[in-house]
Amino acid sequence: MSGLVIGVTGGIGSGKTAVTDYFAEQGITVVDADLAARVVVEPGRPALTAIAERHGSDILETDGSLNRRQLRDIIFKDDSERVWLEQLLHPLIRDQILQELKESRSEYTVLVSPLLVETDQHVIVDRILVVDVPVTVQIERTMVRDGVTEEQTLAIINKQASRELKREKANDIVDNSGSLEGLHQQLQALHQTYLQLAR
Repeated sequence: MSGLVIGVTGGIGSGKTAVTDYFAEQGITVVDADLAARVVVEPGRPALTAIAERHGSDILETDGSLNRRQLRDIIFKDDSERVWLEQLLHPLIRDQILQELKESRSEYTVLVSPLLVETDQHVIVDRILVVDVPVTVQIERTMVRDGVTEEQTLAIINKQASRELKREKANDIVDNSGSLEGLHQQLQALHQTYLQLAR
């Protein structure tokens, strides 16, 4: 594992992918907590069995994979189900992330996670980079990208740590409310800083 780990986070619709795509283009390994979360509930994994035992086989698609939409509906309606699911998945996701970080061979590694500050994932990283945009921009982008309502978007935003808290926890902040070019200029400077820190 390359020593230095940079945690990238930001609210929904803030443009975390644009940021991690830039780092990946510079040859930096990107470990994605969302992808790790998908791996731990793949068919044949213990977590999926536990979810199916709790919610019945209706929670599975015909191919045996998890019906994410149905699970999302359950945990949005019932907080105790969300807590149960988090207690099941968070340790497994963490193990998966640590495994992927260990396999990284780039000069530093990026861990991108929407819940970096909400979970204990922030202790895995050396620095936190927050992708910041105004809430109005988050809502607009998410509605367009995911085809969801303003109400649904706000519900997700309200479940995540506040913009203020994320900014407070950040070592570095990029403003992603402008152009992609403007974002890349900010990231170019940070990339150089991270390379120096890693060396």
